[in-house]
Amino acid sequence: GKSPGALGLTRGWLRQDPKQQFYNLSKLGDSRYDRLPFSIRVLLESAVRNCDEFLVKRSDVESILNWKETQSQTVEVPFRPARVILQDFTGVPAVVDFAAMRDAVMKLGGDPEKINPVCPADLVIDHSIQVDFNRNQCLTQSVLPLCSLRSDSLQKNQDLEFDRNKERFQFLKWGSKAFRNMRIIPPGSGIVHQVNLEYLARVVFNYDGYFYPDSLVGTDSHTTMIDGLGVLGWGVGGIEAEAVMLGQPISMVLPEVVGYKLHGTPEKLITSTDIVLTVTKHLRQVGVVGKFVEFFGPGVAQLSIADRATIANMCPEYGATAAFFPVDDVSIQYLEQTGREAEKLAYITKYLKAVAMFRDYNDVSQDPDFTQVSLYSILTKVVPCCSGPKRPQDRIPVSDMKNDFETCLGAKVGFKGFQVPPECHSSVVPFQFSEREYTLSHGSVVIAAITSCTNTSNPSVMLGAGLLAKKAIECGLSVKPYIKTSLSPGSGVVTYYLKESGVMDYLSQLGFEVVGYGCMTCIGNSGPLPEPVVEAITKGDLVAAGVLSGNRNFEGRVHPNTRANYLASPPLVIAYALAGTVRIDFEKEPIAINSEGKEIFLRDIWPTREEIQAVERTFVIPSMFKEVYEKIEKVNNRWNSLDAPSDKLYTWDPKSTYIKSPPFFSGLTMTLQPPKSITNAYVLLNLGDSVTTDHISPAGNIARNSPAARYLTSRGLSPRDYNSYGSRRGNDAVMARGTFANIRLFNKFLNKQAPQTIHLPTGETLDVFDAAERYQQSGVPLLVLAGKEYGSGSSRDWAAKGPFLLGIKAVLAESYERIHRSNLVGMGVIPLEYLPGDTADSLGLTGRERYTIIIPEQLTPRMIVTVKLDTGKTFQVRMRFDTDVELAYFHHGGILNYMIRKMSEDAKDSTEKEQHV
Repeated sequence: GKSPGALGLTRGWLRQDPKQQFYNLSKLGDSRYDRLPFSIRVLLESAVRNCDEFLVKRSDVESILNWKETQSQTVEVPFRPARVILQDFTGVPAVVDFAAMRDAVMKLGGDPEKINPVCPADLVIDHSIQVDFNRNQCLTQSVLPLCSLRSDSLQKNQDLEFDRNKERFQFLKWGSKAFRNMRIIPPGSGIVHQVNLEYLARVVFNYDGYFYPDSLVGTDSHTTMIDGLGVLGWGVGGIEAEAVMLGQPISMVLPEVVGYKLHGTPEKLITSTDIVLTVTKHLRQVGVVGKFVEFFGPGVAQLSIADRATIANMCPEYGATAAFFPVDDVSIQYLEQTGREAEKLAYITKYLKAVAMFRDYNDVSQDPDFTQVSLYSILTKVVPCCSGPKRPQDRIPVSDMKNDFETCLGAKVGFKGFQVPPECHSSVVPFQFSEREYTLSHGSVVIAAITSCTNTSNPSVMLGAGLLAKKAIECGLSVKPYIKTSLSPGSGVVTYYLKESGVMDYLSQLGFEVVGYGCMTCIGNSGPLPEPVVEAITKGDLVAAGVLSGNRNFEGRVHPNTRANYLASPPLVIAYALAGTVRIDFEKEPIAINSEGKEIFLRDIWPTREEIQAVERTFVIPSMFKEVYEKIEKVNNRWNSLDAPSDKLYTWDPKSTYIKSPPFFSGLTMTLQPPKSITNAYVLLNLGDSVTTDHISPAGNIARNSPAARYLTSRGLSPRDYNSYGSRRGNDAVMARGTFANIRLFNKFLNKQAPQTIHLPTGETLDVFDAAERYQQSGVPLLVLAGKEYGSGSSRDWAAKGPFLLGIKAVLAESYERIHRSNLVGMGVIPLEYLPGDTADSLGLTGRERYTIIIPEQLTPRMIVTVKLDTGKTFQVRMRFDTDVELAYFHHGGILNYMIRKMSEDAKDSTEKEQHV
């Protein structure tokens, strides 16, 4: 497999040292290589390096090299990424699965230590911390009464995070000891994608005597952020990532590559957030779902790595698999700025130039062939903007925000509508907070969060926010105290340069003090709002607003009481917090009137690009990155002192409500059963378009009246100890009960939003879990009907594991989000897709029928199967197993079952060989 001669390749040396080798693809002597998109060259190098005529074959290498022809032929190729990255919400269930797989392999007579990562795996704990304390006040009434002013929000949030998650953290620490190649970055360090960008990324690996491109998959959909640095990576399901960690290549259809040409220079008032929200909307219109996007053109050279990473971060929001910016001089400068060693920079540059993977964006002769090219001018088309109120792709110029919100207010319920009666549009609700009288109305801002690696990784927008805060304070402006303000940086470096540049004090004075290092509000860990605010919103049935510098604003994600949520740059987050409402036209209306009665407009306090760049050049320096990251694995004292077992097999605690051995492998044997048809299934849920993984498997707070709450109460827990669904992903009993538990789930059976459904045999309205449990007790299989983009949003393996545990055998949808479809396959749940032109409505499906799906014993990828209804109607659908490998997983009942049998079989073969010898 490692023989380059077998592929007609010669070795290259960077230092004339036979121990420092690489596969020199430029020596192929094949003109096709020089015309390949740079992203496809990474796939090709991996195939060449791993070619063993078993998992990766010579024919795979030829298919990739012949990309110009094969891209349109649905050709399946393997890809072995160099590493895997995880965050704790997806990492805990992955480690739970690994622990359970070790148990299962041992029961089948195999070697449990075979279950071990074979490639580097980094797990960053960043999803557990919540905004319980902010603005020097305690807002969690159930934890403490409303506190007097204090300055320790950060420490209190971190302490509470540890108190809530001690069991999970002990388990992860066990994993870091029990499994080789697994590194844990402890809580309080930053956000996974920013840490990846600033510290973990190798760009070029120097390992085992070979140089090769860094590449990765991650258990988070925004893994694509690293594409901005020229490292090819994308999000996969946690289940698929586990297989990669165990040495399996990803089986993927060779993608089309859309070339996205940028030219021009951004206007001086434009931020990277404005650019990415504009690009997101445009690429949604172009149509890049399931494709790679590769950026080129002279405009790319005008973008910093932070700007490129912001664009790459939101790749899932425009639907592409990857959003690749090949490495250039700006990339090397960024690596130098972030404290990477000079020796590494030298071999990165030398290697990438040797294999024709180093880019000069001003050299048109380097432009490769693309499937199609889309042109976009940064200079003429980008204006300050936000996105919302319910989806990241719904971009709104800031100048139109007031009008757009007021239109949405009265529009029919949907992605751009709340259906508030016209006579209620001017509703005003008075309330008292901190012994003062305030009012709320539709559009009032109640959450303003500078959050998410999407933006906190970018010094220009963070310093821009700081400079705007400085000017606002100097003009005598303030943020109303009831607005929940917060700043949650993606790494300690951000705090370092904000303090050194002198703007942190101004941010804190406006309420934007550091409350934690993690995803926080971006993933729904926004914590509670003050009770008087909640009461006012409820009393007036108000459409209150959240404004955040995140990447997702799906309904019900940010906070249950903010029905309108807008993505915005950090400076705009502060601007809307100062205004106190999204119903404002910043160009015509003052942001506030100061104590002297002077009208202050946004233009009066908005910093210029030149001001920001001057501060950045002075204060964002390599020594900061070195100082922060040299101690990142040891900086958390509570983590350092945490005791964890060191056994190779995990000892499950039956009393634990966080970590539980999952039932996925119960009764697993080495014998495969032939596929069976699904007979007389009931429909558990009848859903519409854009059902997200937040709807299917919420990450936020556990409602007190939910099945999960009832389970936790039965285990002796009080509501203050429930924590979030995301934190309990190591416990299948909680997660099964949390499946489809989002209060914003719209079920056509009920014709309203509720985490409930109708138990069809009896006509009773029940919580979804209770209905599913009743069906399972009757031995009845279940089906879900859905519309377009089923499973969009975050990469979330529990959005597939949960339905599996509810007894759902198949989902029938018009289309799927890429990662979620893969997760369903990984759990053995069949993704069925209507044929073109068919929908539930066009076929006259009500969801109240009984469904039989005829599944033949001999299956082929993407085959057509027949569905029979108890009404006598039949129709055909496509089974979305897209590759032979996915079919193999299905035959085994899922990818993890496949891996267990494979590891057990390998161990038996090895034992038999030893006995024979």
